[in-house]
Amino acid sequence: MSLKRIAVIDYDKCYPDKCNWLCQRKCPVNRSGQDCITQDNVKTKAVISEELCTGCGICPRICPFGAITIINLDVDFGDPIHSYGINSFRLHKLPIPMNGKVTGMVGRNGTGKTTALAILSGQLIPNLGNLEETPTYEKVIEKYRGKELFNIFTSIAHKKNSVAVKPQMVEKMGQIPGKVYEVLRKINPQKAEHVMRELGIEKVAQRELSQLSGGELQKVALAATALKDAHTYFIDEPSSYLDIRERLRVAGFIRGLLTSEKNVLVAEHDLVLLDYLSDAIHLMFGQPAVFGVVSSVHPTREGINLYLEGYAKDENYRFRDHPLTFMEKSSRNIQKQQPLLHWPTFRVKQGDFTLNVNAGKLHTHQSIGILGPNGIGKTTFVKTMAGLLTPIEGPLPQRIPVAYKPQYVEAIPNMSVDELLRGKLSEEMRQTKHLLIEPLHLPSLYEKQLDTLSGGELQRVAIAAALGTDAPLVLLDEPSAMLDVEQRLQVAKTIRNIVDGTEKTVLVVDHDLMFMDYVSDQLLLFEGEPGVKGSVRGPLSMEDGMNGLLSQLGITVRRDQNTRRPRINKPGSVKDLEQKRANEYYYTKA
Repeated sequence: MSLKRIAVIDYDKCYPDKCNWLCQRKCPVNRSGQDCITQDNVKTKAVISEELCTGCGICPRICPFGAITIINLDVDFGDPIHSYGINSFRLHKLPIPMNGKVTGMVGRNGTGKTTALAILSGQLIPNLGNLEETPTYEKVIEKYRGKELFNIFTSIAHKKNSVAVKPQMVEKMGQIPGKVYEVLRKINPQKAEHVMRELGIEKVAQRELSQLSGGELQKVALAATALKDAHTYFIDEPSSYLDIRERLRVAGFIRGLLTSEKNVLVAEHDLVLLDYLSDAIHLMFGQPAVFGVVSSVHPTREGINLYLEGYAKDENYRFRDHPLTFMEKSSRNIQKQQPLLHWPTFRVKQGDFTLNVNAGKLHTHQSIGILGPNGIGKTTFVKTMAGLLTPIEGPLPQRIPVAYKPQYVEAIPNMSVDELLRGKLSEEMRQTKHLLIEPLHLPSLYEKQLDTLSGGELQRVAIAAALGTDAPLVLLDEPSAMLDVEQRLQVAKTIRNIVDGTEKTVLVVDHDLMFMDYVSDQLLLFEGEPGVKGSVRGPLSMEDGMNGLLSQLGITVRRDQNTRRPRINKPGSVKDLEQKRANEYYYTKA
């Protein structure tokens, strides 16, 4: 019988010599004479017996370092398919790839996506939660005899089905020596040219990988994966660093990998893209770094809606106590808004690229989204607003205090999160933690050094440091990068609360349509020729701005009838053609 209580210790935070074994001394079970919390002689760290633990919650509360998590489950998910050790993360169940289909995975970071991919790609033999014996495929196959996973593990064990994996961290590809065409031709000389054309990377074929941008590396990683003759393709976060147009191109490319004998498994946090790309969905839920569960498979729309609701239907488990909801767009109360900033017509030049900006203005209590393809001048614009670039024609924009979060956040060495935020946050923001610090889940990071944070943690700290200043204008360049679905929506909600509760105006550059739909009151639309010239329209209403962008892309978007989230219409569908005839690319009705 599998345990319904989970006890996990983050050993990077466990310092018994500093707390004098406080958890062991205060544990009621230990005080009754039993050994619930003991000392590991090897690690000299605490060990918690899940069998003896009563789930009283005392040790997590009193641990001064926040190292202990106790979860009391009211649902039995069965034995884990893999556990990393005593009081360590464990994963229950696996996603099931299906021939001829793209199967999506949606869930929070840290709930087992990487573990599931490692198992299904044959890189990790699951131990079935048995820490006493060496794991073997014979044991795994016997465990799942007569079940759906039996054929999958039999194929993995006998290497019948080859796999190709596109990793999440495509930046590491920049460390590979050689030019793009050399690297790709080594994998498949016959198909390399065709794949480069499909992904639009033939123009960078002669460049060294070390010279490529993040978006270019993403597409090279996809090309390298696709050029392998595999039965199953594992694609981890294909949208990172890509603009909306390129995300749609990549979605079509991934679907082109399918045959009746091949399948694709995709993990992605951009729900609009995942919805557009996938045929079916697995929910991944649990508590990050503690435990993860893979749900049964669902049709795409149903699966995403269940995830937003926070409910795994077949498992009868509510993994979030509130749904993630979307609002109908309504106009801001203009009486509450006051003029904040105006800028004159100006021109900025960066290398061979020129950005032409017409005169415009901003008001207080506004969140303005900035949309357009990569290389069109969005970052150039916000850097000019931040005073980091100087126009070659026209005066500087009106000078007011500005807080700026750049596209790529760099960690300051030898500085803790607490030290950074104490230096950045206004007195009001330090006092009203419920408005900024707590929604972004930053208190648990206070003692960490900035250069030890994950990409997502560093992103949330940088967002808080910008939003929490006294500056009336905040510029956020790609704040959704490296965040999971829940974190993205929480950041969007936090921005909205800051805008509503203060006189701040926030300009947001991002490529996640759902995130931008949630956060924006109005839009600045960037157009032109990427890498050559760009221009700015707006601020525009959401309808005008989205219509302008989506008409360029040739896609239409509707709202889901249940969740109100944006969904891309299938090209050529009745709804798609109907909206195009009415010139309503951005939804107006469900």
